[in-house]
Amino acid sequence: MKSGLPYLTQARAPLTHEFSAVNELGETVTVSIPAERALTVYVDKRELVTLMTLGAQPELLVLGFLRNQRLLSSVDEVHSITVDWDVGAAAVRTHHGIVDIQARTAKRVVTTGCGQGSVFGDLMAEVDQLVLPSATLSQAQLYGVVNAIRLQESTYKSAGSVHGCALFQGEDLMLFVEDVGRHNAIDTIAGWMWMHGVNGADKVFYTTGRLTSEMVIKSAQMGVPIIVSRSGITEMGRELAQRLGMCTIGRATNRRFLCYTGSERLQLQS
Repeated sequence: MKSGLPYLTQARAPLTHEFSAVNELGETVTVSIPAERALTVYVDKRELVTLMTLGAQPELLVLGFLRNQRLLSSVDEVHSITVDWDVGAAAVRTHHGIVDIQARTAKRVVTTGCGQGSVFGDLMAEVDQLVLPSATLSQAQLYGVVNAIRLQESTYKSAGSVHGCALFQGEDLMLFVEDVGRHNAIDTIAGWMWMHGVNGADKVFYTTGRLTSEMVIKSAQMGVPIIVSRSGITEMGRELAQRLGMCTIGRATNRRFLCYTGSERLQLQS
């Protein structure tokens, strides 16, 4: 990890809670339910947005959110991120403020993400300026990615109702994140990449959720050229991926998949 990075608290919160429910046999059983918390983000004492989150890695979530909203261009601009679950707030302190923050956050697009993800500004702004590296993925590596997710211990397996996202290098799992919305999970990964100086050029992004325009844009902004999903893709997501030359692979379970765009990046077995 490089020097000069922002100070981040380590404000963890319980990911699940146990409650009683009645099953199909009329029996009372104890079940685990994922937590969902409101986290209001303040930037230099100015209220910015409230995120609904599981609360696993809130500091990285906030950092990645600021990155993917294009409000900050470098992790070095952040002095600190302090999360206090007693008041449900994240205080971001920057070194020099965010230029024109009021104008840049005035327009909000509510996305299709679970928990109603928000994107500030023009959703399509700067898309055509993004250039993705010429990375490839073999079919064997794709199967390795799917299998690694299958074996991964997760809140979803014990409680359901969450989305998971992961960052791979080839078929090697680097980071796995779960949250109540897939947009939160990808933002957390973006924050982790910034904090650790990880480049997206030779990486693969995996999500359990569908490949929407928001997921395609955020992956592209992270410099990751290949996305794999357990679910499908939306029309706008496919159109944007095509424009970006991104490889999008959906319905990836066991040894089945569909490559929607960028098939030249996928090396099929002969």
